[in-house]
Amino acid sequence: MAKSSITFSCNACGATYNKWSGRCDACAQWNTIHEDRGISAGPPSKSLGTKRGSAMVLTDLTTHEPPPPRSQSGIAELDRVLGGGLVKASAILVGGDPGIGKSTLLLQAAAHFARNGLKTIYVSGEEASAQVRMRAQRLGLTDASVQLAAETNLRDILTTLDAEKPDLVIIDSIQTMWADNVESAPGSVSQVRAAAHELTSFAKRRGVSVILVGHVTKDGQIAGPRVVEHMVDTVLYFEGERGHQFRILRAVKNRFGPADEIGVFEMTGAGLAEVTNPSALFLSERGEPTAGSVVFAGIEGTRPVLCELQALVAPSPHSQARRTVVGWDGGRLAMILAVLEARCGIPFAGLDVYLNVAGGMKISEPAADLAVAAALLSAREDVALPAETVVFGEISLSGALRPATQTENRLKEAQKLGFTNAIAPAGGKPVGKNGITLNTMSDLTGFVGEIFGAG
Repeated sequence: MAKSSITFSCNACGATYNKWSGRCDACAQWNTIHEDRGISAGPPSKSLGTKRGSAMVLTDLTTHEPPPPRSQSGIAELDRVLGGGLVKASAILVGGDPGIGKSTLLLQAAAHFARNGLKTIYVSGEEASAQVRMRAQRLGLTDASVQLAAETNLRDILTTLDAEKPDLVIIDSIQTMWADNVESAPGSVSQVRAAAHELTSFAKRRGVSVILVGHVTKDGQIAGPRVVEHMVDTVLYFEGERGHQFRILRAVKNRFGPADEIGVFEMTGAGLAEVTNPSALFLSERGEPTAGSVVFAGIEGTRPVLCELQALVAPSPHSQARRTVVGWDGGRLAMILAVLEARCGIPFAGLDVYLNVAGGMKISEPAADLAVAAALLSAREDVALPAETVVFGEISLSGALRPATQTENRLKEAQKLGFTNAIAPAGGKPVGKNGITLNTMSDLTGFVGEIFGAG
């Protein structure tokens, strides 16, 4: 009997090694290398010649093929994130923190797809079928013809799916799946990689859409090898704070639609409800204008979203001032503070700086730079910005303001919610009035002087 091959692989980047070490040389991460028992080695294969297998089917770029068919779920926010609906024979990976609502969302989606005529199978490796059924009763989904199974053996799951021929399969979760030809425990790197490969190959081979649920690490990344994200067609992250009622479904990879698209849901007693106007939800708790509060007109995917940025600047009791950021990039905050000091002569030394995106929203768009600078200056000078004003624009290291994309869409969304003034960089494509007074600035010094009377 041939011995099974034992290697070590990195959970973060998938690099393989012959022996264990504390640090991965490929990605420089610590304590991410674990034992990886591969599939038992068989006899040496013969040389691959032209007589074995079948020839590939070759086409060219001028070949005309119809776009892949899509199935609508009836949940508009989910269909938006998927790029217009569920694509046949696609593999989707959904990650999120424990208890954030992944299973609830997918059970609701399974019920909607089943009501629309798709044969749907929900496979749970973490709960018994009775527990899933109890959740379905609480959500009022018992009328949907969703078939349930509680199984972790990958061979049994694939055998059943091959016989049942479903249209959609939901695996909850990929970390609980166990392949009997891989000599390692469920949840290990090799098991997750093998299970994801088999399920993705099954989806392509049989024309079945497969949705995989993935656990996340403390850093917010999907646990297991990163190669799993490369295998699948779409990667979705389900985000949100437990102290807030809404959840955000964000696409970070999508071969069939735009990436960075978001869908917004509200957690209620009857499950997750769609939020058709996220801007109104994010600004619902905003009261009278106060120092340090600025409304940012952003773009998430293809939709404009308005949210509130909150800043607090206070004298530091410590020798080294604190910089605390929630919902934005801490490195970019340091850059904005450096530009304000170097180009505008406004120091923040000896001051604690706290920045928060209200409602738990996470922003990665560079166009938030000007809104962040406005919030910091407003908090430092204790001066509130004019009422009904939105701010957006990117700041360069020279202090110049760079135009943001989709300016007209941002202004339309702001006007829809009752805002009458906007502060944005000069230049860019001309836009219509949209019922908003647009105040354009060319550099950060002029912005500070005109809005806050300093510079």
